[in-house]
This record gives sequence, C-alpha cells and structure tokens, in this order.
Amino acid sequence: MTETSRRAQWFSDNERNWDDRAELHMAGNYCDYQRLLEEPTAISDELAQDIERFGDLAGKEVIHLQCHVGTDTIGFARRGASRVIGLDLSEASLAHARSIAQRAGADIEFIRANVYDAREAVSGTFDLVYTSIGVLCWLPDITQWAQVVTSLLKPGGTFFIRDDHPMFMTIGEDISDGLKIEQPYFEQDAPMTWDDDSSYVDSPGAPRITHTTNHQWNHSLGQIVTALINAGLVIDALEETPRTAWCPWPELMEQDSTGGWHLRENPERLPLQFAITAHKN
Repeated sequence: MTETSRRAQWFSDNERNWDDRAELHMAGNYCDYQRLLEEPTAISDELAQDIERFGDLAGKEVIHLQCHVGTDTIGFARRGASRVIGLDLSEASLAHARSIAQRAGADIEFIRANVYDAREAVSGTFDLVYTSIGVLCWLPDITQWAQVVTSLLKPGGTFFIRDDHPMFMTIGEDISDGLKIEQPYFEQDAPMTWDDDSSYVDSPGAPRITHTTNHQWNHSLGQIVTALINAGLVIDALEETPRTAWCPWPELMEQDSTGGWHLRENPERLPLQFAITAHKN
C-alpha cells in the first residue's frame, strides 16, 4: 500500500468514526449548546476563555478549522465577524452544526473538507484562523498543517490554537498504578490505532460508535512551534496550563468552577493544555 493510499484509509476511518461521534455527542446537551439557542448573545465556554485575545471582530473574516458541530464557531458570528466559516471532515458533524447555527440565528458557512485541503476548499484569506480543542491528534503531518494555516491568513492576520498538551497525550489509559508515559511524545510515521465504541463525552442512552477504528498522532510542542515558524508565522505567545477541557481520569481529577478539569493532587506536575497565538507578517 502506498503512502497516499495509507493516508486515505486513515482519514476514511476517522471520518466514519467522527460521523458516529457526532450522533453520540448530540444525544445529550453537547457543550451546553442549548444555552446558545436560548440566549441570543451567548458564546461557548471554550471560546469565552480566549475571545478577548482577538480584539474587535466587527467586520473581520474568520475560519474555524476542525469545527465539529460548530458550538465554538457561533461565537465569532455573535461577536460581529462579517464572514465566518467552519470546516470539518465529518459531514454528520456539519449537519448538526448547520442546524444549531440556523436555530441560533448565526450566519455561518460550513464546509466539509479535510483540513489539509482547506486552502482549495475555501476562497480568500482570513483575519483570524482559529482551532480548538482535541484537533492536532487527528493529523499525521504537523508541517503540512502549519503551511495550510499560513496560506489561509491575511498579512497581519492572527492564528490561535488551544489544544491538549502533547505531554498529557503520552499518558497511558491505565492509571491504577499512577500516571505512566506509554504513548510517543514525538510525531511518528505510523499512527496509534484504536478500537473504541466510546468518546470523550457520553450521555445515557446515547448510540454507540459502530465505526470504532480511529487513528491518532502526537506532535511534540517543539515540532508544533517550529512548524508554524517555518511556515512563516511569528509566535506571539506560548502558554501551558494544568487545566483541560475533559476528564480522562475521574479517579485523579476534579472540576473547577468554569467546567475545566485538573489533577486533584499536585496539578503542577503535568501540563494538560497549551495555547499558541501567532501572526503572519
């Protein structure tokens, strides 16, 4: 099997897996999307923690890469952006995104495309390219990704990502004997392939994932930053935090007042998220 056909199979498996995840997620009140429908000015909690970084969005053009069901994307339209695009690999996710945005009165164009094909899938360039969270683990090549991000930005435009920290992603699933590094920290040619009928959120009575095979990759923080610099971006800020948006280890974690999670004991020992702000000269 050639490298091209291998990658095509990986993305096909992940697309089917995310189509199923979308149905599982939307069986409940995913990311409190009902609040977005009930409150005309509400934005998601995930976006709220970073929205002030972007300044006045009135009249700006924004693209949200790997947007899933668009709960974060709505916030950009509600903060005055003149053009908002959400792009994702999963058509099932985008069907929910379009429905939520329509009911929320948010003018957003949702486009189905692999993130590597984003430059060909959309026209024009953008003042802000945004992506968050749980996104980079689905991409095999961080260098190519960074080149796509740069190609989408206007000169002077801002790129922002918040994602799971690659050190966090090295920890194995069995924590009965403590946290142990089991997965690769650096990008690998071959993916980590999983067979799992669950997702990071669940609801009673939610449908199980039937396309259980999915492929993931880790990328070191140095690889991510270097890829962005080599693609032509200037790094303005790099932050690491002991807080994450989800709870993989209920026995070891507790929730904060804003819905995030951190280790109950000695949270300073492990970074759980990072955030990068950059711009294009």
